[in-house]
Order: sequence, then structure tokens, then C-alpha cells
Amino acid sequence: MHKPNQFSLLAQRRFAPFFWAQFLGAFNDNVFKTALLTVLTFEAMDWTTLDRGFLNNLIPGLFILPFVLFSALAGQLADKFEKSGMVRRIKLLEIAIMLVAAFGWLRHDLWLLIAAVAGMGLHSTLFGPIKHAYLPQKLHVDELVGGNGMVQMGTFVGILLGQVLGAMLVSQKPWGIELVAVGTIVVAIAGWIAGRAMPHSPAPAPELRVDWNIATETVRNIRFSMRNRPVFTAMLANSWFWFYGAIVLAQFPLYAKEWLHGDYGIFVLLLTIFSLGIGSGSLLCERLSGRRVEIGLVPLGALGLTLFGCDLYLASGSYTNVMPVGIGDFLQQVGSWRIVFDCLLIGIFGGFYIVPLFALIQTRCDPTHISRTIAGMNILNALFMVVAALLAMLLLRAGMTIPQIFLVTALLNAVVAIAIFWTMPEFVTRFVAWMTGRR
Repeated sequence: MHKPNQFSLLAQRRFAPFFWAQFLGAFNDNVFKTALLTVLTFEAMDWTTLDRGFLNNLIPGLFILPFVLFSALAGQLADKFEKSGMVRRIKLLEIAIMLVAAFGWLRHDLWLLIAAVAGMGLHSTLFGPIKHAYLPQKLHVDELVGGNGMVQMGTFVGILLGQVLGAMLVSQKPWGIELVAVGTIVVAIAGWIAGRAMPHSPAPAPELRVDWNIATETVRNIRFSMRNRPVFTAMLANSWFWFYGAIVLAQFPLYAKEWLHGDYGIFVLLLTIFSLGIGSGSLLCERLSGRRVEIGLVPLGALGLTLFGCDLYLASGSYTNVMPVGIGDFLQQVGSWRIVFDCLLIGIFGGFYIVPLFALIQTRCDPTHISRTIAGMNILNALFMVVAALLAMLLLRAGMTIPQIFLVTALLNAVVAIAIFWTMPEFVTRFVAWMTGRR
């Protein structure tokens, strides 16, 4: 009997309201952050006397900080309380944060806007554990890979559209600031409306006593996850992907400007191609896995991340243009299409890599502890991303070019992949079985 594919979930109440709530949250985060970074990059003198480089690092850092500080608490709350009610309250918080941000936009009050950045980081921190614990409650096992693929696709497309729209809106004179202020409130309200349509989702551990000591709960979460070797290995592998992605994406602006000699449009093009690759790879996982939780796709994804990361380094070396170009002229340069395809394939294989990892965690984790496990993983993700930023800065200070950083990251990925698969040979076993067509 033919089963409907993952897109049919968008017509079902058990999935669609949740999907749009998380999509609109990712979209709104990035509209707001990108608009603020664009203003500080091009109109800094009208807003502050602080150094632009300092602010451009402070703002992403403040967004990530709540993941480190409050993920352990967020995981407990998501396991203790009914999820649809939690989502509605979190979305009300988002509306309040965007109202504060609107006041900051209209008054040109930078510190109110920076406070709102931290607030949106808190919003995402609280939503994160719910996001991946909700799916195994509402989807059947043979729908989990497709559902996770849809969520990953929605997240990256939301990020992409938010970044593009944020930069476009704020540059519209003379009403750009007002458009961002009003638009982010409207999107937050739309997310709250979507959350209100979510079906009741019982708490898996309503008797849980919340430990408000963030440090001890964080350690307890990690230790609990370490007892389940496959789950903890998947958590580390997932965090590595965010390390890899953080390094690559952070280089795109300067890579587009200083190596490809392009304008802002080239940066947007690279970001778009990468995001579409992630979305496409995530959606393809359902078909490639035969609707099973197929962790054999993880080695395939890791292989692609290394091969096409290395080829991006090689392709960059064959790009010889030194004249300023826009998108049209860039695509006519020798080597440009190879660079574009490498970015696309890195994204596609990234989708193959990450979606089965989420499904593995969801199906092999203690059902009463899923949210806290995801919260622990979010802490690891944040720490890995901070380390990625520090490593990139060290490599740049050591005199490495951006293509060389791509190469180092790709080779590190090979080393990490070998370590992961050595620790958990089941990944390789399933990969061989998948390649040979055995189930």
C-alpha cells in the first residue's frame, strides 16, 4: 500500500501548526538580527560610537549565550509541562520581546535592541527542547525521518528568508526601520496563532521536580545522556555538524567580498545555495531511507562534507577573477559554477548527515527524558559553535586564507567522522547494508 510522503504532514493538525510555529520563529530571529547587523554595518555612526567589529561579534554571541545558560532549565520545563501550552506561552514571550525591540528601533536605542537579541536567544532556547521532543509524540516511527527532514528544511529556509528580508527591509528608505519594527511583531503574532492550533501534547514527566541550579542540572543531563552510548554519540555528531557549519557560514561574507571580489549579492547567493542544499538533503532523507530511521546515511553525509569541503578549497584556487562583480558577472567567471555546486552539495550532504541523527536520538532516548536530552545537545551545540569561532579567528591570525580554512575544516571532519564511527560501528554497518540494498 502506498503511503503519503512527508509533505502530506503539512495538511495535518498534528504537524502543520507546529511546523509553522517553528518556521516563523526561525524566520523572525533572522529578520531581526540581520536588520540590526545591517544597520550597524552601514549606519553605525547614527546609532553608536562603539566599534562595529565588536558589535558584530557581540550580537551573535548574546544570541547564543542563553543556550548555554538556560538549556538545562528549558529541557526540564518541556518534559514537565504540556507542550502546546508551552509553545503558546513562549510565543507570547516572543511578541513581548518584539514590542521591546520596536521601541528600540523607533528610539534608535541600541541597548534595547541588544537586550531584545538576548531575549530572542532565550525564546529559541526555550523552544528548542520542545521542537524535537514533540515529533516522536505525534508522528509514527516511519514518519520520523520525513518529519525531521521537514523541520530541518523549514528551519534553514526560515533562516535564509529572514536574513535576506531583514537586510532588504532595513535598507528601504525612509521607512525601513519602521517596516522591521512592525513586521517582526506581525510575524511573532502569526507564530502565536500557529501555536494555538497545536493539539494537546501530554507531558512525559509531569512529576518532575525542576532543579533551578543551572550548573548541576547541566552536568546531570550530560551524565544521563552518556549512559546511553548511541544517543550520546549522536549528540556529539550533531554538535560537530554545527561546528562545521558555523565555520563555513562565518567565512562566507569575507569570502564573497575579498576572494570572489563580489558584492553583497554574492554572499546572499552562497547563503541561499547552502540553505537550499540543507533543505533538499533533509527532504531526500525520507526517500533514501525508505521511511526508516536509517543511520547508514550519516557516513554518506560525512563523506560528502569532507569531499566537497576539500573541493571548495580546490575550486577557490581555480577562480582567478580580480575585478568587482555582481551575481550575473560572477556566474560567467571561470570556476564560479564549481564553487556554487560545492556549496550546494555541502548543504545536501549536511542534510543526509543531520536528519538521521535527530531521528536516532528521538527513537533511542528515554521517552521521559527526550526534552532534557535535546537541551543537553543544545548546550553542546552552543559550545561547539563558540569553539568554531575561536578556531576560525586563530587560523586567520595565523595567516591562513579562507579557502585554506575550508580545507582544514573538511579534513577535521574526516578525523571526527572516523572517531565517531570507530566509537559506534553500527553507523558503518548500516551504511554498508544500505549501500548493498539489505534491510
